[in-house]
Order: sequence, then C-alpha cells, then structure tokens
Amino acid sequence: MKSHKNLTVYKTSIQFVTDIYKLTEGFPKTEIYGITNQIRRCAVSIPSNIAEGAARNYSKEKIQFYHYALGSASELDAQIEISLHLNFLNESDYNRINRQLDSVSKMLMGLLKYEKAKLNDKK
Repeated sequence: MKSHKNLTVYKTSIQFVTDIYKLTEGFPKTEIYGITNQIRRCAVSIPSNIAEGAARNYSKEKIQFYHYALGSASELDAQIEISLHLNFLNESDYNRINRQLDSVSKMLMGLLKYEKAKLNDKK
C-alpha cells in the first residue's frame, strides 16, 4: 500500500492548511465560530480525505474520497471569495491563497485521473 505521506498532493495540502490557519488568525474574532471555523474545517478536510482515500484498497473507494477532497476545495474557494468581499482578506492574500488552492485542486484532478485510468484498465 502506498502511504498518503508519499503523495505530493498530500504534502502540498498539509502546507496549505498551515497557511490557511496563519491567514485566518487575522480574521475578526467575532468570526471564530463563523467563516474562520468553516474555512479551517474545509482546508483540513482536503488532506484528511486524501489520507483516507489512499488507505483504501479499491480504486472506486479511493476515487470517492479524492472527490470529497475536491469538493472541500471547491467549497473553500467560495469561502475565501466571500472573505475577500467582506474585507477579511486583502487582494494579495486572496490571490496567493487562490493560487495554492488551484495547485492542490489540479493535483487532485491528476490523482483522480490516475485512479480512474487504473479502474478502467481492470475492466
């Protein structure tokens, strides 16, 4: 079994979570149970689902969890845009975090494509 810790997308998403936590420290304290919490939960969900997917024995199961990770990334995209509109994020931080999120999402898409190809080869 290939460990999730060997996956580049996992390593990148862990760094991304760290950056998200640091970034959201500057959000208003009134949002600690609001958008701050929601953003952090979505960010944490990405590497968590990658890890869970990688631990699965069958491609269909892996694909399911990688899709969950991608869904969390999409949800996070909306939340950081909302944060920009609420002026919780400046344009520079928004662009930086958006580039990181795009990178993680593209890697996830590649991982999904790989697992789907493996699944199709078995048919």
